[in-house]
Amino acid sequence: MQIAIVLYDRFTALDAVGPYETLVRLPGAETVFVAERTGPVRSDTGALALTADRTLEEVPAPGIVVVPGGPGQTAQMENEALLDWLRSADASSTWTTSVCTGSLLLAAAGLLQGRRATSHWLALDVLGRLGAQPTGERVVFDGKYVTAAGVSSGIDMGLTLLGRIAGDEHAQAVQLLTEYDPQPPYDAGSPHKAPAHLVEKFRAESRFTLT
Repeated sequence: MQIAIVLYDRFTALDAVGPYETLVRLPGAETVFVAERTGPVRSDTGALALTADRTLEEVPAPGIVVVPGGPGQTAQMENEALLDWLRSADASSTWTTSVCTGSLLLAAAGLLQGRRATSHWLALDVLGRLGAQPTGERVVFDGKYVTAAGVSSGIDMGLTLLGRIAGDEHAQAVQLLTEYDPQPPYDAGSPHKAPAHLVEKFRAESRFTLT
């Protein structure tokens, strides 16, 4: 199975790397990073780049599509080259997935119409306006579509999908070997748990507030 992880300018690094670190361990799979052009693609901080070894055109029919989110997602919402590729790849994919605001790109391509899906908590209203049925769950399966909430949830999505494909024991082995045993120092990882003033601050500053 070929796994295509999409890159574009100002993607969020963990959105791509989290699923990569889990799904790359799918037995017999080939994992490729794809973009409109080959070469380094800068993440949202500008300090890190991942290399796209294949163009979108060179990977027409991956078995798994992974679309990360990030600030650069906004500029991609009307990028027909990317949206057309998503539609075409989805036509034959076994799984079409996203992390964070990557689900907005799937929705913009018309792939989540009427489907349950998730995204970063700041973007759930926008996801709904694009025709999906937004939910605040961390990982959402709706048929072959798998969406993950914000950033770190891509690791959970990758492990969950790995379990579906290769079996629970294989996924458990990957979790163990990557020592994914979250014990965060703060219980502030969702808007329902974080201090209210922080939630309101980020809502006010969000690029989605004016969308």
